[in-house]
Formats: sequence, structure tokens, C-alpha cells
Amino acid sequence: MSVEIKGLNEECGVFGVWGSPDAAKLTYFGLHALQHRGQEGAGITANNGGQLRSERGLGLLADVFREPRRLEQLTGTAAVGHVRYATAGNHGIENIQPLEFNFSDAQFALAHNGNLTNAKTLRHRLEAAGAIFHASSDSEILMHLVRRSQSPTLTGQLKEALRQVHGGFAYLLLTNDRLFAALDPNGLRPLVVGQLPTGGYVVCSETCALDAVGAKFIQDVHPGELLTIDDQGLTVDHYTTAGNLAICSMEFVYFARPDSNIYGVNVHSARKRMGAQLAKEQPVDADIVVGVPNSSLSAATGYAEASGLPYEMGLIKNQYSSRTFIQPTQALREQGVRMKLSAVQGVVAGKRVVLIDDSIVRGTTCRRIVKLLKDAGASAVHLRIASPPLRFPCFYGIDIQTTKELVAAQKTIPEMCTSFGADSLSFLSEQGVIDSVGLDVAAPYGGLCMAYFNGDYPTPLYDYQAEFDEEMQWLKK
Repeated sequence: MSVEIKGLNEECGVFGVWGSPDAAKLTYFGLHALQHRGQEGAGITANNGGQLRSERGLGLLADVFREPRRLEQLTGTAAVGHVRYATAGNHGIENIQPLEFNFSDAQFALAHNGNLTNAKTLRHRLEAAGAIFHASSDSEILMHLVRRSQSPTLTGQLKEALRQVHGGFAYLLLTNDRLFAALDPNGLRPLVVGQLPTGGYVVCSETCALDAVGAKFIQDVHPGELLTIDDQGLTVDHYTTAGNLAICSMEFVYFARPDSNIYGVNVHSARKRMGAQLAKEQPVDADIVVGVPNSSLSAATGYAEASGLPYEMGLIKNQYSSRTFIQPTQALREQGVRMKLSAVQGVVAGKRVVLIDDSIVRGTTCRRIVKLLKDAGASAVHLRIASPPLRFPCFYGIDIQTTKELVAAQKTIPEMCTSFGADSLSFLSEQGVIDSVGLDVAAPYGGLCMAYFNGDYPTPLYDYQAEFDEEMQWLKK
């Protein structure tokens, strides 16, 4: 389902360029391709002859840079950019990235995708040692750790800092003379490298952003890697070799753009395979298959092909309605669903519909869409979900940090089915997701983080552990 409808949000997208005279403009176009990863704020920092300059603001990228001068004044041959949706910290302008740091001997611009699980502990420790924080997000912590390192080189300082932060993170750090990129030891967030036709390099969250600027894919950034890009080229190093690949499974289920590739797997193709596997695991007698726009359409196509049922466009999304995920009340968000989606009566009337969705979070939207289809004359609506039930919170950069938000943690599948007004409800199995993605790695769960479905987190939860244990006890009551 689209980000705006579902109300499930990734923290952000990052994009960096080194070695192009149009670095800031390329960053703008790259961020535009990553806009689905965050619509709350955007920013770009450019490096012009070793001097950094930033422009940031609240809202969509096009709104932040509505005045052409804001982008035109960001000159130079290197830049980093960021689009944000907050999962840690408040929603103020001070948390919009890249965060810029000006010291007597250097300038830095930091862009971060993810969430640190030991941020509270680190922040308390740093504040006790005299650190002053300007933002409430966890992204600022890394720079304080870098500046407190006793290592004689900046690379050594960064490695030492990276070994102290835990959780999910993809960092871009622009300095006066180089661009760093780093990924957490489990690769929970995606990050890729490409090369421009002119020889410059690009590092960004998804390959769709490489395509947007004409860069050729070189490699995925792997867990625990630290990349350095400067005028001499690209250097790949490690700050740690501990940890197994456990990339967020929701990147394949929902977050990433279908034209992106993650560790060699095309997202659209993976979603089609999920839909096909769902048809094998959870068949139903029906007349047509309908997908919920937009991220469920790939799975719906796969379900239709595997089941032999015709795929129909039974739901239409209004591309010009307002973004509902930022509405301040649930009532307004529900009204936004009706503004965004319409049932095609001529297609669904009198039909038994298999309605394919990629996941269920709070369940309100499912209820509304089932009603839309039945009001349009559907004789039955069978819900089929191309992922397992979401029963556990995420602590690595997705805005579900309590089970109380998740309907599958509160109700059984029959109870959910009744609540939604559907005629039946079934989910894809965990193994179905793993097999459909098909990462060729010798790691638990096929290299995927499946914690949202089974509560098996790939890292310790640190600052969140007590809260999580309390929630688990509450659920057992």
C-alpha cells in the first residue's frame, strides 16, 4: 500500500555524490527518486572547494527547494542529501538533515538512515562528559563520538565511533576532502554505490536513485563496511567483521521502490514471487484479483498468474490527494483513505474479489477498503496478505515501536477477519517470504530481519529491552 495510506513509514533516504560539477543538482534528482522513504523534510549540503554549505527545510523536496536560488547556490563537486521521516526525535527543523558541524579545524555534514538502539545510553554518557546536543534525533551522537576519539586519523576516529553505536544505520559523512559511507554490522538498511559516466561516485539508499542520475551500479555496501571516496577514487574497508546480514524484510515487502535491486534481487520480482507463493499457500474460490495501490500491485500480479484468476484494476488511487500520514488524528487519516482510493463498480460488482495487500499494520485501512469494495457491489472480499502478520515492533528505523499499534498483536486472524468485514483472511508464511526474496546467503532467515513477524531480533535491544519485555508481559495478560 502507498506510504501515505498505510501509515507505516521508513525513517529516511540518503544520497551522496563525489566528483561531479553538478553534485547538488544530481543530489536533488537522486533524492526525488527516494522521496517515498521520507516526506517530512529534506536537505542538501554541498562541498565547494573544501567549504560546506547547506539548505534544509520541512516538507517535500520540491517544497524545500521551490525557490531555484536555494539549489543554485549549492555549488561544488560533492554533496550529500537526505529525505526524512522521523522515528527518533521530534519533527522540528533542527532534526532535518544533513546535520552540519563546524569546528575550528574541519566541517562535516552527516546524513543517517536508521535508528540506534543504544542512543539514550550514549547520549547520557556524552552529556555527562560535557557534550552539547542541538537536535533531539539520535544521528548527532556519531559526530560526538568521532570528535572524542583519540585515534590519530579521521578514518580511525570514525571506525572507533561506529563500533560504539548499535542498531540499524546507513551513514553518509561529507568532509572537506572526502565522503564516507558506513553500514551497520547487520546491513539492516540498504545502501548502494554507483559510478557516473564522468567518473564520479554516488552512494545512496536504493538503486532507483542511481538510475535517476545515470550512474552505473557498482556494488551494495555490505554489513560492517566503511567506504571512503575522494579524488583518488573509492576505497572499501571494514570497521567490524562481526554480524550476519539481516536486511529489513519490509524493504522487499513494502518500502523499497519496485524498480530497485537489493543485493541482486529485484524488488518487483520478489513481490511477484510473494504473491505467487501466497496463491499456493492460501488459495480461494473467486472471480478476480485486485491489488491495493501501489506497493501491493506486484504481489497481486503474482497471485493472479499463479492462481489462474484474472487480474483487474478494481481500485483506483487518486494521485493528487493530500498526504494522509501526516494528518493529526485517526479520523482525518480515515477520511484521507476515502479521498485516495475509489472502487471501480463496473469491475467489482457481483464479483468474488481476492484483495491483495502487502501487509496489515493497524487494520483501519483494510476495513475501509473492504467496505469500499462491498459498497461497490462485490459479492465477497477475500483478504490475502503477502507477508506474515506484523506482531512485533521495530527498533531499527521504522515507526512501529509498540505492539499496541499492531492489530495482529491484539487479535487472532479470525477476529481480524470479522473486524475488517472480510469473507476470509490469510497471510503468507515466514518461509514464503524468505524463499520469495531468495537472498543467496548463509545467514539466519535467509539474510532477512524477520523480527516484525516473529520477535527474533538480530541484535540486542539495549535501551529498548526493558520496554519490550514489559510489552511482552502485557500481551500475555
